Amino acid sequence: MSLFVTLAADILVAVLLAATIVTSLRLSRRISQLKGDEAALRQTIGDLMVATGTAERAIAGLRAAIDESDRVLGNRLQAAAARAAELSQQVEAGELVVTRIGAIVAQMRAVPARPEPAPAPPPAAPITREVPAAGRSETGSPNGERLGVAAAAALAMSERALARVRARAA
Repeated sequence: MSLFVTLAADILVAVLLAATIVTSLRLSRRISQLKGDEAALRQTIGDLMVATGTAERAIAGLRAAIDESDRVLGNRLQAAAARAAELSQQVEAGELVVTRIGAIVAQMRAVPARPEPAPAPPPAAPITREVPAAGRSETGSPNGERLGVAAAAALAMSERALARVRARAA
């Protein structure tokens, strides 16, 4: 029996040894796969770090752009507020001028007609003022040209009003 026990023990050791070899080969393949995966994982981590650095620089650039646009927008809002206040003042001044003109017109209409007409004075030569040619002004500025045109229009209106007053008086 001792031969049988020895033979059975040797066969059992051989089977266990074959199973160990097969298991070792399988573990070796898995370790090789894990090492390959580790290299890919290291590459992925490196790519993520580069992308993170790029994203941080982009965020810093966006913050700078936001700060700049905020500053520019604030300046424009202040300028717009100043222009709005200036326009408001000009509108109020314009309304005051219109009110004064209305009062003057009302006073002119309220002047009673004279019962006996006075002898008509000889017709006066119309008062004329030389207006600078279009495109040119005395000061050379566009505002000077506008003022000249406005003055000429005001002069013409005043001459017409004077003629109407004289016609009523006559």
